[in-house]
Amino acid sequence: MNQGPLNEEELEWLDDTLTQYGNDDSVLDVSELDGMLTAILSAPTMIALAQWQAAVWGGEEQLPHWESAQEQQRFNDLASQHMNDIAERLCHAPDQFDPLFGYREVDGNDYTIVEEWCFGYMRGVALSDWTTLPEALQTVLEVIALHGEEANIAKLEQMTEEEYETSQAAIGPAALELHSWGKGQPQSESKTVH
Repeated sequence: MNQGPLNEEELEWLDDTLTQYGNDDSVLDVSELDGMLTAILSAPTMIALAQWQAAVWGGEEQLPHWESAQEQQRFNDLASQHMNDIAERLCHAPDQFDPLFGYREVDGNDYTIVEEWCFGYMRGVALSDWTTLPEALQTVLEVIALHGEEANIAKLEQMTEEEYETSQAAIGPAALELHSWGKGQPQSESKTVH
């Protein structure tokens, strides 16, 4: 399997495949997948490969009917390569860790879209037991949950543009802090996918 970051074409292929086979319960784009994989790598307990791969599609009963075994293999290989790249950055190059947020252009201005990534992160959190998260780090997780849970939409809509941008800027550092905590929990040695 290849190592290192996926190129633009590979990320686009993953994104298209998630859209093609997606459903109401699945991960629908590569930004959401990136968030989910980041949470899985930060979890206090190990999450099995089969468990998270099924969760991408919304559960065992919603796995795609792939056009070919090669297509399925390519998807799994690219998702695993991307996960290993995230793990490498989180563990060995935190200054290079950068959540894969989306962007939208409106009237010539680029806007960062963090919601998909945060929804993906919270989806990843749901795959493990985070109840041992210390109270001091609950507020760190809330930085991501603010943009990753539908219950917070009204709160986001009431923010000023400056507050909103500040809350977005806090997401990457929050993910790094949560990863440091998760890595320190028992069983975290075997989280990297090989």
